Amino acid sequence: MLALALQIVFALLALCGCGFYVISLVSARTFLRAARPPLGFAPPVSILKPLRGSDPDQYQAFRSHCLQEYAGEYELLFGVADPSDPAVANVERLRQEFPQRRIELIVCPEVLGTNRKVSSLIQMLPRARFEHVLINDSDIRVDPDYLARVLRFFADEQVGMVTALYRPVPGRTLGSKLEALGISTDFMAGVLTARQIEGGVHFALGSTLAFSRKALAAIGGLEPLVDYLADDFELGARISAAGMRVEIADTVVENHIADYSFGGFFDHQLRWGRSTRSSRPAGYTGLGLTFGFFWALCALAAAGGAPWSCILFAVAAALRVAVALVLGGPVLHDRYVVRDLVFLPLRDIVQVAVWLGSYTGSRVHWRGEDFILEKGKIRPA
Repeated sequence: MLALALQIVFALLALCGCGFYVISLVSARTFLRAARPPLGFAPPVSILKPLRGSDPDQYQAFRSHCLQEYAGEYELLFGVADPSDPAVANVERLRQEFPQRRIELIVCPEVLGTNRKVSSLIQMLPRARFEHVLINDSDIRVDPDYLARVLRFFADEQVGMVTALYRPVPGRTLGSKLEALGISTDFMAGVLTARQIEGGVHFALGSTLAFSRKALAAIGGLEPLVDYLADDFELGARISAAGMRVEIADTVVENHIADYSFGGFFDHQLRWGRSTRSSRPAGYTGLGLTFGFFWALCALAAAGGAPWSCILFAVAAALRVAVALVLGGPVLHDRYVVRDLVFLPLRDIVQVAVWLGSYTGSRVHWRGEDFILEKGKIRPA
């Protein structure tokens, strides 16, 4: 009876996962076919980039922001807590190569909360000259039409924030490849599925956080976010809750994934998992229903390879690969997904371990420090 019960449970979970794969494919198709406002609206914008240390290919990422084919005016503001930060050299090099661009380096010495990134942004914001502000991470590399495709959404005054999907560039290690594969084939699928089933976007991604000062003022500024781990999620969620729309632009930015060891990769995923669980507890619990391939594998083992379990496993595997190819292909244009597809089963198994592990505690390791995560906020461990 126990064996039969396990077979039934695993089969039902696998079917739920297959349903998620189908919804992911539909969500990707809907996103690709969505209507967007015409190009042309190009308000002045201040780009804020808080820095801490040097990332792989950082200078080229900075440089891509200076090569924008944008009709409007824009400025680049870089913020560091320490004037001796290694990233400062790249900012100075950028100034020399692009003297015609307004590029400013701002030292942000005050520690206003546990999230040092938000602390820097609060000190940078008063130096920004324009009504529209765009924040993105230090390792983000963008296409020449990036600003044009993001800022055009603000022609509609109901839009409070615009974010963007991102395409990971893996390093050489297995941990780096697994993380990149998960971002392209799992995380982005989840983002588009949430957009589909929730009737819009109610969060934002740190790859791009574009907003108006009016929207920021409506949620009380950046100060309330200074102790939150997932500040990007909170910013988007609060703007959405204030009655303004959050949109995903039809441009995909790129970021490099560090050469994690397997342990470093798992630790990073665990922090990410605990952060997501804290920000979206119901949705994160439901994530267990999306592991179609893993549950089909469990059903196959529990049924001893019975014909029905083989069919279920084949269907789940085919749908899982389809999601990976569609998200990695027409949505993200990720040239590494096909190359690393062989690691997908391992990635899915590790993902289940991370999901379960995220419920075993509230301690997270972030930028060399340990914190306790409670209701989205972090405090020193």
